[in-house]
Amino acid sequence: MLLPNARFCGSCGFQMPTQPPIESAPQSPQMPSAQQQASPQNYVGQTQYQNQSSAGREAFQFDADGRGQGRGYVWEIKHQGAFALAVVNLQAEQSIAAEAGAMVSMSANIDLLSELKGGVFGALKRAVGGESAFVSTFTARGGAGEVTLAPGTPGDVVGIEMTNQTFFVQSSSYLAGDTSLQVETKFGSAKSWLGGEGLFVLQVTGSGLLLISSFGAIHRKTLRPGEQYVVDTGHLVAWEGQMPYNLRKAAKSGFFNSFLSGEGMVAEFSGPGEILIQTRNLRAFAGLLKPFFPSQGGSGGGFSFGN
Repeated sequence: MLLPNARFCGSCGFQMPTQPPIESAPQSPQMPSAQQQASPQNYVGQTQYQNQSSAGREAFQFDADGRGQGRGYVWEIKHQGAFALAVVNLQAEQSIAAEAGAMVSMSANIDLLSELKGGVFGALKRAVGGESAFVSTFTARGGAGEVTLAPGTPGDVVGIEMTNQTFFVQSSSYLAGDTSLQVETKFGSAKSWLGGEGLFVLQVTGSGLLLISSFGAIHRKTLRPGEQYVVDTGHLVAWEGQMPYNLRKAAKSGFFNSFLSGEGMVAEFSGPGEILIQTRNLRAFAGLLKPFFPSQGGSGGGFSFGN
């Protein structure tokens, strides 16, 4: 049943006109109204987001309840938050594509096929970009089946209903998607490679379900026309394909100031458009843990721990 003021249907991606609000008694300032609770612009799973677009435009269409359906499958995100799990139920002979290594569990009748994506050259680009050269396709054989998927790091998972759109996605954030989506590895910038921040990003185009993950929670930022905004590349999750951006050092005054600030490469975006930002940086987190990892030392092959 559709809500009278619903703006987006998670099952098909259809945009519905918003009806005038019905007059009601004043709401308590501590509790959101029923319309705000149902609006996907305010909630993604269990996390509240504010709509920052003055025009009310949101390119990334999240399902408010963390579930939906596509061509031959239904999906749901469980345990939303730090340890989210995507559950995809496939109809007979239907498939879902996923990044290699994303599978947690599956029904016994699920057929798993791993293949080089984009031929040898495409696989080489993926490998250089820090991804697996293989892409997995899960197909239910002889009846319905279930596949569960999760990223390798703690963080949230969200489902985006794409409707003939193009997004750029950080390679570590792509989890799975409709088999009709075109996923290509694109050259990012030589600057990002020299800065140690990765050389390639994924370009996802088409219509259907896109599952992405984040290290931490996802923060949405919508830019007005002409507005500029700077994001550390380690915090990028996804952004609209038409948005122009420039990669540079964090401090405009030079490399030395960037080094002192502890910041690396940043992406400077120009609006209009929407950016998805993860609240934690995996590279920075790994750096914090490095002193606590054992390291080999001495001729005896023992281990020593950093102070």
